Amino acid sequence: MNNGALVLGVVALLALAACAGPQGTAENPLLAEWTGPFQSPPFDRIRDEDFEPAFEAAMAAHAAEVKAIADSAEPPTFANTVEALERSGKQLDRVSKVFFNLNAARTSDVLQATARKVSPELAGHRDDIMLDEKLFARIKAVWDRREELDLDPEQQRLLERQYTEFVRNGANLEGEDRERFRQINAELSKLTTRFGENLLKEMNAVALLIEDEADLAGLPQGVRDAAAALAASQGHEGAWAFNLQRTSWTPFLQYSERRDLRERLHTAYTSLCAHGGETDNREIAARIAALRVERANLLGYPTHAAWVLEENMAKTPEAVYELLDQLWTPALARARRERDGLQDLAHRLGDDITLASWDWWYYAEKLRAEKYAFDEAEVKPYLELERVRQAAFDTANRLWGITFARRDDVPVYHPDVQAWEVRDADGSLLGLYFTDHFARESKRGGAWMDNYRDQWKEDGKNIRPIIVNVCNFSRPPEGQPALLSLDEASTLFHEFGHFLHGLFARGTYASLSGTNVAQDFVEMPSQMMENWALAPEVLPTYAVHYRTGEPIPAALIAKLERARRFNQGFATTEYLAASLLDMDWHTLTTPEEKDPMAFEAAAMERLGLIPEIEPRYRTPYFSHIFAGGYSAGYYSYVWAEVLDADAFAAFEKAGIFDPELARSYRENILEKGDSEPAMVLYERFRGARPSIEPLLERRGLTGEDG
Repeated sequence: MNNGALVLGVVALLALAACAGPQGTAENPLLAEWTGPFQSPPFDRIRDEDFEPAFEAAMAAHAAEVKAIADSAEPPTFANTVEALERSGKQLDRVSKVFFNLNAARTSDVLQATARKVSPELAGHRDDIMLDEKLFARIKAVWDRREELDLDPEQQRLLERQYTEFVRNGANLEGEDRERFRQINAELSKLTTRFGENLLKEMNAVALLIEDEADLAGLPQGVRDAAAALAASQGHEGAWAFNLQRTSWTPFLQYSERRDLRERLHTAYTSLCAHGGETDNREIAARIAALRVERANLLGYPTHAAWVLEENMAKTPEAVYELLDQLWTPALARARRERDGLQDLAHRLGDDITLASWDWWYYAEKLRAEKYAFDEAEVKPYLELERVRQAAFDTANRLWGITFARRDDVPVYHPDVQAWEVRDADGSLLGLYFTDHFARESKRGGAWMDNYRDQWKEDGKNIRPIIVNVCNFSRPPEGQPALLSLDEASTLFHEFGHFLHGLFARGTYASLSGTNVAQDFVEMPSQMMENWALAPEVLPTYAVHYRTGEPIPAALIAKLERARRFNQGFATTEYLAASLLDMDWHTLTTPEEKDPMAFEAAAMERLGLIPEIEPRYRTPYFSHIFAGGYSAGYYSYVWAEVLDADAFAAFEKAGIFDPELARSYRENILEKGDSEPAMVLYERFRGARPSIEPLLERRGLTGEDG
């Protein structure tokens, strides 16, 4: 997941600039000049208490810059208005990037209190810019003369994006509508912050504590070790703990022989933030959805989804539903067959049960072992974290010649974090890369990439990016290596793909650079990279047993390949159910607050979702859409997968390390950012529009079950 969307909504136009901070703020390291290696954030000097005054100073500085642009007596030009606004806000952008990354990856009571205070202030600050009549008049004057101006394509794109952003964010509103627009944005900023905080609290709480080793029946040793480490970290020495992070509860459901405990843990997950009390997110979600409808209506859009999708490749809600419907029918049909197969297996094993949602993972593992003689636990000893990460580095080196070197002299924000200097094939600096892989209580769930500094060009200098990849892999017991599941290895490559998209950026303007692209395009480079993780040319180069040093057996790779399409009906259906739930919430046309669980139940009934499968995310813990930047956008992953499946088919035909194709992919996709529309870039690389057939084939939705 690309986390840039979380910050982009707040500071979309608060791009980087070359202005000094206000006098008297040098003692605050967030505002002083950063003089360390790569001019990276001085994490060793930043205190959580520094952020609130830094935001105040940076917002004031930015407001002064914007006022100077709006009040200029000079006739509006591209340089003194559009480009000047793009270059404004350096301090605020810098403070915001550090803050939002830290609050997600290493939060604290102070950071959360700061977020609650500054989020509505940032929303108000952004509204002050978007609703500044004099400023918009200057931008519109340049826009109206755009055909007369000698602008290059990137300048044209910046003008178009900037003008459109103002219109889409209320510049044409008047009177009471303008004031109501401000009120909605302020309330939304508070609610989305609360939603994320509530979820973090509940996900990190121990949901199942086991004190009798007999209750661990069926669990592999690695799962037991991780649970023991979690219990010890919570003060439960000698016990085994499971929380509601996916890396904790999923293995339990896959392997535990205790059906009652599987039900208890699964129920705890599916009722996250939905059982009353101060962390209940149900009313918050309903209020967020209603406010988004009201805001969209004020702006002249029938729905929030219509407002969001106008800027995406999909363009309309109808196009999203069309794609999802194409996949839903074959995926659900296959899921029903999979359910019947699991029920039959349970009976053959002598288990007198009716299959329930908490049974699916368990019997799916049993069936995979029976059908393919493949147990995912067999692979884990071959997927040691450091070797998987090195494989990602080696893959990028083979494709583009780039190199990675550890930099222990660069300050980091947590002992888990490592810093890497990245250089191009010609030795030139490409950027600085942070990796942060282990779960901890101060980190929100999931995995993401974000920038501490975007790439842009200024006064002939190419400012290179500073990028972080964050994951939530289970921390190994002391003295043991971290071993990954197949899914976690793919996740590492996925986030590495986002990193490459940011790393290779070569734009002039930060707001058009790197991963600042259409929401349903941003996942394409990340999902593209997953193809290399398990490719037969790559996997054997890094899959080595952590104890014996023996390479992964060819027979095990063959089993893995045969099992690749296994359980894809379930995987596709649970994802599509969440995507369609997102779209249903955001195609509401009136702003009344719905009963969230009744609304969700009705949506799933219309779809015909079978009761043995839950949506991947239910409303109270659907942070992508209620606390993140993916509202009316969770479909983006499958939209991007259509692109990546189609694009990787070209590599499969030419050779997955074909140098000319790699060069074309870098130049036409990874370097371009939002300098041109995404479909234009894709067609330039691929030579045609994408086809859905490679995705259907990959997921096994066109032929026999895997």
